[in-house]
Amino acid sequence: MKKAIQFGAGNIGRGFIGAVLAQADYHLIFADVVEELIRQINSRKEYTVYVTDTNSYNFKVKGISAINSGGAEVVEHIKDADIITTAVGLRILKFVAPTIAKGIQARRSAGIEKPLNVIACENGLKATSRLKELVFDFLTDEDKAWVTAHVGFPDAAVDRIVPPVHCEIPLDVAVEEYFEWCVERSAFVGEVPQIQGMTPVDNLLAYVERKLFTLNTGHATAAYLGKLKGLDTIGDCVAEPVILPIVRAAMQQSGEALIRKFGFDREAHFAYIEKILKRFSNPYLSDECDRVGREPLRKLAPNDRLIYPMLTAKGFGLPYDKLLLAIGAALHFDNAEDPQSVEMLESIRTFGLEATIIKYTGIESGDPLVEEIVAAYNKVKEI
Repeated sequence: MKKAIQFGAGNIGRGFIGAVLAQADYHLIFADVVEELIRQINSRKEYTVYVTDTNSYNFKVKGISAINSGGAEVVEHIKDADIITTAVGLRILKFVAPTIAKGIQARRSAGIEKPLNVIACENGLKATSRLKELVFDFLTDEDKAWVTAHVGFPDAAVDRIVPPVHCEIPLDVAVEEYFEWCVERSAFVGEVPQIQGMTPVDNLLAYVERKLFTLNTGHATAAYLGKLKGLDTIGDCVAEPVILPIVRAAMQQSGEALIRKFGFDREAHFAYIEKILKRFSNPYLSDECDRVGREPLRKLAPNDRLIYPMLTAKGFGLPYDKLLLAIGAALHFDNAEDPQSVEMLESIRTFGLEATIIKYTGIESGDPLVEEIVAAYNKVKEI
């Protein structure tokens, strides 16, 4: 049986990537740092995935085990693994990279030449490429040359809503039925694995940006507008007559830019937007604004779900006023339990709104966009 190591045993790791790999008959090993989670996995050796949607059902993921992602045991498992995946968050990749590098060096020393493919399943552009750079920081020139022939680092686009839903058994997880896992075909080493639920594609960037700047843009827009109005869940947000049209319009403005950039069929893409809005209103999954809106500074970064689609739309001479409102709402995000929210609001208080925008969005001082974002920041409070 082929072996898969999934870094991150959280909801997405268990409810999405891990479940797909297990159903594809991989021996699945979770690598995590939470000792209680590791203990539960090794004790129960299975969990249930509850698909809570219009079409509801459940299935078990069995025969699993877990190890500490920072320990020596994971290096031994990497030696003979066939695939490594991550669902840890972009910020955590730097902590995963040294371990993967050690495992690669152990494979090389042991003379194991069967292909290994590493896929970072994160919300972000070229997450696997970022992980590869981090891994290469720990490799010698000889290691790097060996990796070229024996280790692939395909980028991926992942899409599934897996909110934190309380289950009687903590390992169990609730997910929506829809999911998409597209992986860069040309970056695999060896034969592309046949995994039902994983789609190898040739133009991955189009799929990555379609997802990140449609679903994630809409999700963030709903969360930030809803939080500002005192709403708790994304479902509440898209049920709000004032918020829903802004969310839809922001996704459409981002969509028009994607259509220009990649040549998407306009009717098909707008139907994709409506499908996503329907997913947001799934009554069986309650996703909180605080969770979706967390880490606002990351989401306000130049290459992420708010600034990038706004700049792309502007670059094509297209409207972007609703995307500006989303950015303005994000700058209001107030969650005392989120360090990035605390940092952002403190920056606004201490250095001013304009300086904060320039610092975190990558928009240069003197660019008229700074004043446009300030205006949106003030306008969104009246919605």
